[in-house]
Amino acid sequence: MTLDQLETPVPLVDLDVMADNLDSMQAYADAHGLALRPHSKTHKSVYVGREQVRRGAAGLSCATPHEATVMQQASDDLLVAYPVIGHAKLDRLFTVRDDVALRVQLDSAEAIDQLAAAAVRHDRAVAVTVEFDAGMHRVGVPSLDDAITLARHVHANPPLEFSGIAFYPGHIREPVTAQDAALARLRYRVTEAIEAFTEAGLPPAIVSGGSTPTMWRSHEITGLTEIRPGTYVYNDRTTAEIGACRWEDCAFTVLATVVSTSVPGQAVIDAGAKALGREPIRGAAGEGWGALLDRPEVVVSRMSEEHGILDLSGSIWRPRVGELVRVVPNHVCIVTHLNDVIFGVRGDEVVTSWPVDARGRGYGSLIGV
Repeated sequence: MTLDQLETPVPLVDLDVMADNLDSMQAYADAHGLALRPHSKTHKSVYVGREQVRRGAAGLSCATPHEATVMQQASDDLLVAYPVIGHAKLDRLFTVRDDVALRVQLDSAEAIDQLAAAAVRHDRAVAVTVEFDAGMHRVGVPSLDDAITLARHVHANPPLEFSGIAFYPGHIREPVTAQDAALARLRYRVTEAIEAFTEAGLPPAIVSGGSTPTMWRSHEITGLTEIRPGTYVYNDRTTAEIGACRWEDCAFTVLATVVSTSVPGQAVIDAGAKALGREPIRGAAGEGWGALLDRPEVVVSRMSEEHGILDLSGSIWRPRVGELVRVVPNHVCIVTHLNDVIFGVRGDEVVTSWPVDARGRGYGSLIGV
């Protein structure tokens, strides 16, 4: 099959570029003695998860219990890097096979109490990392004293086991070369946390953090033992704009068809918000909702549900109706979630495909669909 045989819009992954991304990240982690636990929220795919584990990933990170139930097919060591609250989510979490090491990241006594009750109910040990706020101010305990109190609360509630501390440096969105000051503050905060826990008699065996924007500088964070980047597997326009990858490292594109050139200075493609998402580019200069892979100066300047408007004002290229284009989205994780199937390509040849296994909330399995 070739690209012109696919019905657009459709997501493509360049298999060779993805393989290079996977190899490079694993090589970096190995070189710096860091455990790599990639976040599966980007790909939501058993196939890709297995490729990460095959290369040496210590396990996988997940955002939801549903992702964990799916990713147990790819790894026997799973972290839900999100507070699991509520009976329904907890019961779903404990359907993960008993031979899979189960880990949960949380930041409240309420989450500990609920997880402990579920662990007792299901007679299963769970490793817990306590999350502290490293500067993003989203989740994570701001006070290290409170974080230590939570760790002691975990100790007091077997079969939960305190395994370490965690953070997410998602507030660091500057270009990679401009991250020095932010990384210095982060390094101080992480060192402070490790020292506080150690002095409290709770030395953290695991210090888990990391993100794609900071991934190549993770070794600068003293005491870090584990990193959880996600976007790196595919990369996207934002990652390239901040210098965390090269433009040619963007493995994921949305194949679209030019459907109209009626208005001068623009072209309309059949990929709108339902194909590209609607997340503005973050942490870098730039506008629009995506850019063409082979003509990055051409951006998707406007969108409606099924229409994407290409701004041709900065290009001499003038497409014809029916021409195929490949759009690099601003944020690939959002776009993955919009699709059922990903097509793996080399050049114009469609080589393989795989399902987005963990898409949605997994209710189909609960109602027999």
